[in-house]
Amino acid sequence: MKYIKLALTYTEQADLLLGRGLSADREALIARLRSVNYYRLSGYLYPFRNPDDTFRAGTTLDAVWQHYTFDRRLRLIVLDGIERVEVAIRTQLVYEHVHRHGPFGYVVPANLPKLNGQRFDEFMARVYSETQRSHEIFVKHFQEKYGDQHGYLPLWMAVEIVPLGLVFTLFTGVEPAIKRSIARQYDIPDKVLFSWLGVLNGVRNICAHHGRLWNRELGFKPLLPNRHKHPTWHTPVTIPNNRVFAILTILKYMLGFVAPQSQWPQRLQHLLDEYPDIPRKNMGFPVNWEECPIWQRS
Repeated sequence: MKYIKLALTYTEQADLLLGRGLSADREALIARLRSVNYYRLSGYLYPFRNPDDTFRAGTTLDAVWQHYTFDRRLRLIVLDGIERVEVAIRTQLVYEHVHRHGPFGYVVPANLPKLNGQRFDEFMARVYSETQRSHEIFVKHFQEKYGDQHGYLPLWMAVEIVPLGLVFTLFTGVEPAIKRSIARQYDIPDKVLFSWLGVLNGVRNICAHHGRLWNRELGFKPLLPNRHKHPTWHTPVTIPNNRVFAILTILKYMLGFVAPQSQWPQRLQHLLDEYPDIPRKNMGFPVNWEECPIWQRS
């Protein structure tokens, strides 16, 4: 089917929304549409729509904008939590690998046994590319001093300039003993930690590209620890793994190890309190979520 929709002016966009039943001052709506793309805003309009694309009675621009600003602030809080976890995992991954294989051991395929030949080559090509693109002073210094002998950075330098996706690939490639050693620090199985890193990488990309997060259903669902060995993940609250509440719970749990002094949980709670009209059910929050032992930690 050929796409035939034409671009609308800001005033035409506003009139379209007003014609569908959105309650708003026309000039205020036009101003909002000048600052936020119509298509982006439509993601926050969707929960207010009827099947015929009109809006439910009483739908106001202020209510829609509350959803938008809540989501923007939620993304910032989530990004902060992911950053803390990411830095810790990078640190532990480097520590474990270099103490087994040395600072340049990662350039040897045998030391990343879980990456097949093609994937290893792609990984190394990305690392090399990121190194060449980097403007970090420490990279320039290393290349000037040691570049005649080393085409790659020591691992503890390399992980500081590559994106989280490559760190996830590195974690994928190391031997199981390293994965288990890191996972033990968080009292979870390595396969659970692996799934968490994968989903956090995806969520980080959503946040970094200003995507809608608050009511999104996760495409890659994190594993939860075993019910018998880790009952706090299942009783008295069942944590669904398909919505943002699962991400928030993972971050709360991990930050209890990584940054127990952090005020991250309090900032999240403050945000929730500030926006009481945002439906928490759409975020995957169980009704009794505050009874979960993970959320009761100080």
